[in-house]
Amino acid sequence: MTPKITWAQLRDLNCAGLEGAADGWGRVSNLADAGRDRVDKQLLNELRGTQQGEAADAAVERLRQLSRNFQYVYTECGLLRTTLNSMAHEIRRQQRALQEALEDAEALKFTVHPDGSVTYPEAGEGLIDGKPMPGGTATGGGVPGLLSPSGLVAPNPNVAKAQDIADRVAKAVRTAADIDWRYTRILRKLKAEEGLKVPDSTWTDAATDAAAVRNAAGAYLNEAIPHDASPAERKAWWVGLTQEQREEYLAVYPDQIGNLDGIPAVVRDAANRDNLQLLIGKLEGQEGDKAETQLAGLREIDRQLHDGRKPPMFLLGIGDEGNGRAIVSYGNPDTARNVSAYVPGLSTALDEEFAKGDLKRARDTAIGTQRHDSSSAAIVWLGYDAPQTPIDDPLGSLAVMGDGRAEKGGAAFNGFMGGLAVTNENEDPHLTAIGHSYGSRTVGAATQQGRGIPGVDDIVLVGSPGVGVDHAEDLGVGKGHVFVGAAENDVVTRLPSKRQSAVGVLGLIAGGPVTAYMAGDLADPGDDDLWFGKDPASKEFGARRFRVEEGPQLISREGISIDAHSQYFDPERNAVSADSIALIAAGQSRELKMEESR
Repeated sequence: MTPKITWAQLRDLNCAGLEGAADGWGRVSNLADAGRDRVDKQLLNELRGTQQGEAADAAVERLRQLSRNFQYVYTECGLLRTTLNSMAHEIRRQQRALQEALEDAEALKFTVHPDGSVTYPEAGEGLIDGKPMPGGTATGGGVPGLLSPSGLVAPNPNVAKAQDIADRVAKAVRTAADIDWRYTRILRKLKAEEGLKVPDSTWTDAATDAAAVRNAAGAYLNEAIPHDASPAERKAWWVGLTQEQREEYLAVYPDQIGNLDGIPAVVRDAANRDNLQLLIGKLEGQEGDKAETQLAGLREIDRQLHDGRKPPMFLLGIGDEGNGRAIVSYGNPDTARNVSAYVPGLSTALDEEFAKGDLKRARDTAIGTQRHDSSSAAIVWLGYDAPQTPIDDPLGSLAVMGDGRAEKGGAAFNGFMGGLAVTNENEDPHLTAIGHSYGSRTVGAATQQGRGIPGVDDIVLVGSPGVGVDHAEDLGVGKGHVFVGAAENDVVTRLPSKRQSAVGVLGLIAGGPVTAYMAGDLADPGDDDLWFGKDPASKEFGARRFRVEEGPQLISREGISIDAHSQYFDPERNAVSADSIALIAAGQSRELKMEESR
């Protein structure tokens, strides 16, 4: 039930007091953030670097818990600050509406009573006797105190004016009461459990708290976020905010700020680390295979973020939409001269396998690249819904045969790379786009949108089933800057073309295997077409093919293996390929060992 307030209470309410309280909670939030930062970047690193043994491990675990506690305090206090500021913002709007109505009443010499009714004086003149029409009282949402008895009597011209003022006063008071009740409910929920531990269940509550504050603060903060702007415009927007505004956005909208291309990497990392905990809490409270799968992936990413590995990790994107989103950089992509971004392909989703395998590919690339140039960073970009296998997604798996997800993913990848080009602090950074498997089709799609992939100098395609174009020069970086790795035993790089498959099936129906083979050969006389166009490793395509290991055979004594398709980034199982990718990413492709085209 909405509590009643008077217009005098609304008029005299001190919104500055609410904002002062918000500032106090903001200071506590900032202190907690500074404490967490000191634990993560100083205490944990020093302890890992100087101590070993059970006691050291126990101390590390306690410090991690302390870091989680600080993070929770930072989040909740930030939500309190924004709640109070947003409440003050909305109340002030009603105070302005009320004040305007009161000023109009004063100018007309009307009297506004404590209950909001408005008394107006006599005015006008009767049509019969010419005398002034009597005054009266109007009530908000009601009818004037004196109505015209018939159409023959001219109404008092003050009636409509008084009624308008009374309605405006009533509306301002009623809206302010609703605001007060809405924010009171939110503030009552923003309270922590007793004790020093912050389990996943607490983060589930925090996720609910954040959602409630976001819903309430829509007009205060969310409407100003430049979702439809260019990366350059978003960067300018962020730079133009005050420090307090930035802190509020990070506290209430870490999911949006952390995934907004054009925002600096350190800011996105901070936002996404907070959003990661909120996502873990959110999924912890859900049932189903998708929530369980994504939760395992999120927890593994969280574990790696806190284990002190080098190069340092930057979480540039995280989300649970679709098959999940995760963008991780090893090394700071804003300060590095060389930045590569790897797009994974078939069966990639936000799960534990991605968090272990695909993140390792990016880390291996970063380590290899830094051997050639220390100013380097490598990214794994899961910013789209890659097609899944029939086992994982019977319906979605059909997407691997089409271009739809690549086209949509290519647009998102363009936006991300445009953001990197804007936020990088070097005068002329060297950017490399790497596509693996269906991810190479996604990179190919990105090159065909707009003016191509923003800022990209080199393109690397490995394990590719085709990229949607038939010539390297069509990718927008010059054929000498398109590099291809295709293992001899990688079956994906030898897929038949769509036309070859269709003709072969008809030949099989008409005359058996021999006819099918001959028909397929006629459909692709050069044997250089794949499912998504010309084979990138072919002479006709025109890219530079670098040497890679052959990889395990498809069929051997050990059984069937497609491992040749997944070893391009592995410095142990395919060192030649991994080092080739690192050389290209470091801008030193002149040192590559090349291989003849197919």
